[in-house]
Amino acid sequence: MRLLSTILVALRALRRNALRSILTALGIIIGVGAVIAMVSIGNGAKSQVEASIASLGQNIVSVFPGTSTSGGMRGGWGSASSLTVDDVMAIRDEIAGVVSVSPEIRDRTQILANGLNWNSQISGVDTNILDIRMWTIAEGAMFSDGDVRSGAKVCVIGNTVAQQLFAETDPIGQTLRLRNVPFKVVGVLGAKGFNYFGQDQDDVVFIPYSAHLRHIARRQFINSILIQAVSPEQMPRIQQDVTDLLQQRRSGREPDFTVRNQLELAEAATATTKTMTVLLGAIAGVSLIVGGIGIMNIMLVSVTERTREIGIRLAVGAHGRDVLLQFLTEAIILSLMGGTLGILLGVGSSQLISKLNNWPVLVSTPAVVGAFVFSAVIGIFFGFYPARKAAALDPIEALRYE
Repeated sequence: MRLLSTILVALRALRRNALRSILTALGIIIGVGAVIAMVSIGNGAKSQVEASIASLGQNIVSVFPGTSTSGGMRGGWGSASSLTVDDVMAIRDEIAGVVSVSPEIRDRTQILANGLNWNSQISGVDTNILDIRMWTIAEGAMFSDGDVRSGAKVCVIGNTVAQQLFAETDPIGQTLRLRNVPFKVVGVLGAKGFNYFGQDQDDVVFIPYSAHLRHIARRQFINSILIQAVSPEQMPRIQQDVTDLLQQRRSGREPDFTVRNQLELAEAATATTKTMTVLLGAIAGVSLIVGGIGIMNIMLVSVTERTREIGIRLAVGAHGRDVLLQFLTEAIILSLMGGTLGILLGVGSSQLISKLNNWPVLVSTPAVVGAFVFSAVIGIFFGFYPARKAAALDPIEALRYE
């Protein structure tokens, strides 16, 4: 009953100065709202990065030519031509736990078809690329293993290429020319959109890697090897086995390749978004501290203004702890009120930002609960000193105060 009575007295005191109470809570409202909005934007970016990386395929181990250093000199992925189709076959035949493997040869070139032209990426791949990269076929079919073995001049085009070159016609059965070499369209890939790196995944033409080496690239080296592991747990082991195998095939020469797994890419990307989320949340959290200081200042002013009221309460039998509890309750109520309104502001602003800018947001329950609890802690921490000051007043001196 005493606690309920204290809460009611605190509410009446706050109601008497409603405008001051609202302005005092404004710092907490803005602080909590900013924390929730910033964390929601950060979480949304993190989820988008994870989804984009997942769209590249699952359980992928990739091999690139070149290393970060060679002979003491910095090089980088793709800085050498060293991978061949024979390396692909060796990985397929000798590494346990490999579900699928495909070479990848990439070139950008002008495509001519239907009286139109379009610059796109031409990727020479195996039929396994559909499973490795999680592609679907929207129209027609994927070229066959027989097409790969024979180097057939057939292709499967991405959705962007289909829209640019065959917007008003059925692309299946049509012919397009790649570096003046005719290729028959046998399928259209399902749309994927942009990936984490900002690349349009649908702006692509798949052709058999054998046809690419023979007619487009006219070389023996490939750009990369894509390997799908049986499970995420097997990826580190497969990564090491592939490294050992390729090094063995090079007779102990200095490594001229780099092997990376998808977990490393995901960890690096999500680490960046996590850092961004923490920084944004910390910056927004500063406004919560400022709001707490505002509560302390106003409560100190309130103690000064209500000195005679405190003196009367102490004179008629109230204990110091009763006065302390009342002022502390007022500070906590202000903080919780600000926290509640701040949650509404944060969630609402997150949704508004998402709609206006087409940014992904993900409101996190832990962030909401954490911000609300932190606002209560702010009220207790910054309200304690004014409350203790009020409780320590001498009744006689308080009654003399004008």
